[in-house]
Amino acid sequence: MTERQPTVFVPHGGGPCFFMDWNPPDTWDRHRRFLEALPASLPAKPKALLVISGHWEERVFTVQTNSAPPLLFDYQGFPPHTYQLTWPALGDPTLAARASELLNGAGFETRADATRGFDHGVFVPLKVALPEADIPTVQLSLRDDLDAEAHLAAGRALAPLRDEGVLIIGSGNTYHNMGKMMRAMRGGPDGPVNGGDFDRWLTGAVTHEDPGARRAMLAAWDRAPGARDANPREEHLIPLHVVAGAALADRGEKTLEDHVLGAVESAFRFG
Repeated sequence: MTERQPTVFVPHGGGPCFFMDWNPPDTWDRHRRFLEALPASLPAKPKALLVISGHWEERVFTVQTNSAPPLLFDYQGFPPHTYQLTWPALGDPTLAARASELLNGAGFETRADATRGFDHGVFVPLKVALPEADIPTVQLSLRDDLDAEAHLAAGRALAPLRDEGVLIIGSGNTYHNMGKMMRAMRGGPDGPVNGGDFDRWLTGAVTHEDPGARRAMLAAWDRAPGARDANPREEHLIPLHVVAGAALADRGEKTLEDHVLGAVESAFRFG
């Protein structure tokens, strides 16, 4: 029998952060160790991955159907070698069709994209976690209205994939006020980055014992303390809503709290 997979949300860092030098040198070490440990934490090797990244938005939920997706180096200003990275995972058109079927069955309009490659929200963290790139992978877009309720519902629609051996991964960041982070690094007038209030609230929401209360809290995430300071625009948070929806009644747990470049970044797992 296929073992049921959990659903996970991972912060994917900044650009190709794990593949370049930093000062101090250990800036991303804790985050890297967390990603490296992910495969061993699973109940079995997944048959496939369905990844929702904060770096792909479309009018409707769009499924990548490319059988051999290239990499999209959708970051700027990094060292030349970071544009030569490889992560040659195959796509999975059968999984893409199944994901579309489930979303359509829940009333969502979907579209297929046969040319889309893996953006850095996919290949950067997964090159650390799964360097062999030996698990078929499909990327699913966000819907560009970034509606929290809709993304929770999309996750619920996709939940059957877990019993089919598919690991559903949300890739984003729980704190993504990049402007404030960059200004703070340069000693700007905003003062230190402050994501602690929102992280504490988010942790309480994700780990709430009542799944109905969790859904309600995540649907109203923007009314939480420090919410818009942490996420002026929510595209990096909303992948968490998809994996929380796919969790159904499974309670969430925090699996990483990292403090990097002044920000709090957390990872969560359900099931």
